[in-house]
Amino acid sequence: MKIINAKIFTMADGVIENGFVEFTNKIEAVGSMKNCQPKAGDLDAKGAMLYPGFIDAHTHLGILEDSLGFEGDDCNETTNPCTPNLRAVDAVNNLDYCFEEAVAAGVTTVVTGPGSANPVAGTSLALKTKGDCLDSMIIKDPLAMKFALGENPKRVYGQKKTTPNTRMATAALIREQLYKAKDYYEKQMQGEKIEKDLNLEALSLLFKEDLPAHFHAHRVDDIFTAIRIAEEFNLNFAIIHGTQGHKTADILAKTDAVVMSGPLFSDRSKPELKDATPATPGILSKAGVTTAIITDHPIIPIQYLALCAGLAVREGMDYNKALEAITCLPAKICGIFDRVGSIEVGKDADLLLFDQDPLTLAAKPKKVFIDGLSAL
Repeated sequence: MKIINAKIFTMADGVIENGFVEFTNKIEAVGSMKNCQPKAGDLDAKGAMLYPGFIDAHTHLGILEDSLGFEGDDCNETTNPCTPNLRAVDAVNNLDYCFEEAVAAGVTTVVTGPGSANPVAGTSLALKTKGDCLDSMIIKDPLAMKFALGENPKRVYGQKKTTPNTRMATAALIREQLYKAKDYYEKQMQGEKIEKDLNLEALSLLFKEDLPAHFHAHRVDDIFTAIRIAEEFNLNFAIIHGTQGHKTADILAKTDAVVMSGPLFSDRSKPELKDATPATPGILSKAGVTTAIITDHPIIPIQYLALCAGLAVREGMDYNKALEAITCLPAKICGIFDRVGSIEVGKDADLLLFDQDPLTLAAKPKKVFIDGLSAL
């Protein structure tokens, strides 16, 4: 398959004003039309814009299912505050209608995983939004271990009259689990005979394989608690939400923190969201913080990811940075840039063809390809 006469936003090597992309399930060639010999059957873009598939780096897609209540809610295992052995792959229903809505909006890759009720929640995974079955859609599993700070664990377990009831207890539980996991891993490396523990096996991947730690944190104090813990244990980490991040953007830029900013459309439904503003990703980005934009689906429906990026532009974010925030940057943050996030030879052929600016309300993709197959 070949797309010709397209304005190609490679998200890796600039913009090709009039170019072509040749692909099967992988991208096989990219370049200027000066170096292309069109053939019968090529898809003529006629000057339309070609982008890599959009990526949402934090969702609960397929875990909090569309139009269902308890029956489709597998987001939070609230019977235990520390559940690192849980795997999102065992909860995702890829037949959820929202996968179709994602494809129709050009979102071809998502990270989905457990919610933020538990201080230690379990692992997320990255997957394509179209495929024959869930296992064939997976890009990376596990992708990250989910941790949560702030109001959610306090509220959930405070109501149960059990730990954690404070931010201190939440952080203490996380540290306790990490200390146990590090000790477990070190004993394994020393060849000691130890009893198998699935919780510690899961957490030890943070040390054994540099599995990223994704910390749910809205308030500044929670953001810096996450950074403090990550530095104590030398973790590869990212901040999810970072709602008050704009208040300390310059300080954040001096750390190794990356931020997945969003949701940007939601109301201020709880106290820790009182300073929420769609200007946050732009402020973070301008300060030098690596920033992706997320929906937190279903908080913001997955199909509005590009609109979130457009809103960030309206509120001051550089346009190219906003586009990067839903393509190459989430791929880099999530360790899947070898597969997705840009139009380069060897990458998965996830491609979007638009005849107008994709970050605007009226825009819809004309064509969507996932792994080289027409998905729309």
